[in-house]
Amino acid sequence: MNLTSAFVNIDPDRCTGCGTCVLVCPSDIISLENRTAHAAPDTDMARCLQCGHCMAACPEKAIDIPALDPGLQDFSAFDPDPAWMPPGKGLPTRELARLICSRRSCRNYKETPVAKETLRDLIHLAVFAPSGTNSQAWTFTCLASRSDVLILGNAVKAFFKGLNRKAENFLLRKALALVGAKTLDHYYRNYYESVRTAIEQMENENRDRLFHGAPAVILIGSSPGASCPKEDALLAAGNILLAAHTMGLGTCLIGYVVAAMAADRSIQKKLGIPDSETIHAAVALGYPNETYQRITGRKRPVIRIF
Repeated sequence: MNLTSAFVNIDPDRCTGCGTCVLVCPSDIISLENRTAHAAPDTDMARCLQCGHCMAACPEKAIDIPALDPGLQDFSAFDPDPAWMPPGKGLPTRELARLICSRRSCRNYKETPVAKETLRDLIHLAVFAPSGTNSQAWTFTCLASRSDVLILGNAVKAFFKGLNRKAENFLLRKALALVGAKTLDHYYRNYYESVRTAIEQMENENRDRLFHGAPAVILIGSSPGASCPKEDALLAAGNILLAAHTMGLGTCLIGYVVAAMAADRSIQKKLGIPDSETIHAAVALGYPNETYQRITGRKRPVIRIF
């Protein structure tokens, strides 16, 4: 057994053999030997998730995970508290609930740009979201200027103009439906008219019906190898939405961008995103030009408790 490996470093002079790291390791790759923690041989370390549980739990700071970047705990807008917050302690649930219920999708933005440092802070918070098998294979592409946002917006608009032209072809829609490809017919019945109207307003009235005037966009994608890439991206997006609200920013998830980029891979090439990546979420953000007076309810969900 090794004290250290390429994945986990254990300082034997600090380790007291308390066994806390063994208890919290989800992959069973740490064990106690002569009252000292040891990492499994490198041949077995492929099971290591590099989650940092052992590092976070060690009372003596005897464990280090080389793959974990401490710089992600550095922020430009505030000084973080490095102490772990135990469940039920710290932030009152009442205030967390107020934050969750107050965050709304923003569709009116000021022209004030969002600083790149602020975007970086949001990404640093995003990557503390959970991910499937702790793969953390997400990618973040920031469009930090209005001109860059419009490059993406024009590409998405061009895609939907082409899709609408196809959807207008009755024979094409029905022929595809006959062979089981009903997607185009479904699009025509549910989205064609609203998309047509939005495109006309964008071209004739100079209205941004896609990003609503947002000066910045964060595209969240995944590199190959993630076990739950779409879910990972949306969990990271959730962190961004809530954190942005505390920073005075408004946000809105733009599903049409994700759909267009999935269907037309050339769009991401325009932004310098490698073809190996897939975009799963697009977050428009900026300083809101709208205010609200109160928290409202939501539609009643289906709840089952067994």
